[in-house]
Amino acid sequence: MQQELFSKSQGLMAGVDEAGRGPLAGPVVAGAVILDERQPITGLADSKKLSEKRREELAAEIVAKSLAWSFGWADAREIDCINILQATHLAMRRAIIGLRISPSQVEVDGNRLPSLVFNGRQISGNAVIGGDALIPAISAASIIAKVQRDKMMRTMDAVYPDYGFGQHKGYGTESHRDLISRLGPCPQHRRSFRPISLL
Repeated sequence: MQQELFSKSQGLMAGVDEAGRGPLAGPVVAGAVILDERQPITGLADSKKLSEKRREELAAEIVAKSLAWSFGWADAREIDCINILQATHLAMRRAIIGLRISPSQVEVDGNRLPSLVFNGRQISGNAVIGGDALIPAISAASIIAKVQRDKMMRTMDAVYPDYGFGQHKGYGTESHRDLISRLGPCPQHRRSFRPISLL
């Protein structure tokens, strides 16, 4: 089955990007998208430059029109165990593996690539600095990753309501840092990140 997917995917490129490298809590989430050139999507851009409402609208369109899409993540415990860079690459590999069609090429936002060897087969890839603003498939990946991560943080907010995850999404805002100081970290906090590592 895997060989069939590769044989059917010659020339298909997947864009890959992540959301959530910097926060003090929650997972790092990666998106992977293979766009359908027959169904162009207007307005793709770096997810950070879009409003939450626009991201959600575009995410729905990406899911509806793409040839394939997927996301993967690494949780706070994995981030603490292997560091944020390796956890980001793990999330990216999980997103690529999750695609229903295996791409022949991967374009990743940033300056480093994860391992692109899957079942002994190497996929070609490029790391593109600023790729989420330059390559539509990477923009699409950044959007679905951000929307999925925000959804996960809202779910965590219901489980840990004292920390305000639904508002700050785990980022190190002043109010979030104050809550950590007063309440201590919860299981979703990244204990290897400062200031949590200093507590």
